[in-house]
Amino acid sequence: MSAPGGTALVVVDLQNDFCAGPLAASRYPGDPARLERVTANTARAVAAARARGTEVVFVRFLGDARYQGDGWRRRDAELGKPPKCLEGSWGAEFAAGVGPERGEAVFTKRACFDAFLDEGFERHLVERGAVHLAFAGLFADVCVDSTARTAFQKGFHITVLRDCTTGLHLPDEQILAFMGRLYGARITTGDRAEVWSRRPGEEEGCPGQPSRTAASPGASA
Repeated sequence: MSAPGGTALVVVDLQNDFCAGPLAASRYPGDPARLERVTANTARAVAAARARGTEVVFVRFLGDARYQGDGWRRRDAELGKPPKCLEGSWGAEFAAGVGPERGEAVFTKRACFDAFLDEGFERHLVERGAVHLAFAGLFADVCVDSTARTAFQKGFHITVLRDCTTGLHLPDEQILAFMGRLYGARITTGDRAEVWSRRPGEEEGCPGQPSRTAASPGASA
């Protein structure tokens, strides 16, 4: 069974410690209502993907100290940053209304930003025939960007849903423009499923050929 149209919607780290509750609000530099909107918009995008038969893949973060490398622990100690999304905690759970349904794939990042560091992530995409990844989730300038960067280097087409993500350290427009320039990412909104459910070029009637072959999981662009 393959990903319809070669597209997968990748939902990154929409977990309570990042988008709900006092910890999320205290860390986010903007209006916490923005996090609520990102969650609600992503929930609608996920529903649209399911209705269209588009693959939905979930990524989650676990920040337990036992998963952290020395550099990570030193940084947290120096900055006084408590670990987030502890395994088994409410904070590590997917936000209400945005979680996997039975049969949908979930991949775990253990104290790292890039979903490709879970070896099963790329293998799943390759086996499903995905050549285009549409990104939603948190944060645009951290885990979304880290995963999109590797995806681009491996030959995937990239789309980012601007209203389904937000930056933690950089302004939204700055990080979105950066991904557009560096990765050729198409930037659109979650309510335009007719656009992001197809890889860039198809909506203009130029299907072309995939830049990445499913038989070469480690291929570079």
